[in-house]
Amino acid sequence: MSSPHTPPSAPSAACLQPSTAIDSDHPLVLAFAREHAAGQTERERAVSLYLAVRDRLRYDPYRIDLSAPGMRASTALSQGFGWCVPKAVALAAVARAAGIPARLGFADVRNHLSTERLRQTMKTDVFAWHGYTALWIDGAWRKATPAFNLSLCEKFGLLPLEFDGVSDSLYQPYDRAGQRHMEYVNERGQFDDLPLAAIRATFAELYPFWTQAPDVGTADFAQDAARESGT
Repeated sequence: MSSPHTPPSAPSAACLQPSTAIDSDHPLVLAFAREHAAGQTERERAVSLYLAVRDRLRYDPYRIDLSAPGMRASTALSQGFGWCVPKAVALAAVARAAGIPARLGFADVRNHLSTERLRQTMKTDVFAWHGYTALWIDGAWRKATPAFNLSLCEKFGLLPLEFDGVSDSLYQPYDRAGQRHMEYVNERGQFDDLPLAAIRATFAELYPFWTQAPDVGTADFAQDAARESGT
């Protein structure tokens, strides 16, 4: 585990091994990696896996399950959806399954584009422990953020977040129309495994109603987004 105050080092053995959350040895994870790790080079395979996780797993922050099973990569793959952290976990898992060292990165972000239901539930526009994946490609860690799937970007009027395996893939500050989109306000560091206890503690402090609001888990985030954006 790295400290937020020290630069990430070269990958340790843990960056290729399965863990409770990053269950890269699970049959679903292995199958996904075999199907989508396309390309002749490690960089090409990493990009292919990124796009598959980004677009085949629907982004849904309405259904948050902070239990250990709920945060596993295999769970996100079996459900076909997840919020930013499980999607980052899923990318880390399929990357490890494909032989690409991977770890998890986290930052607090101010999200200027959300839904009214989510804003009322969270009582803030700051999303703590926003997850991304760090992939070791060509001798360096590359940040990849697979959270927002392509169809959701179209509903929100966002520019799809691409990843080329060379430059970091981080959210753009503005959307297609020039409106504020995402602002990174605090870097929490990179970790070989999911710091679930720390995430739970922060959420309990900052968002006590997020996982308890009865109307959130049964609502449709994509439909809310489309309705509010007029698409």
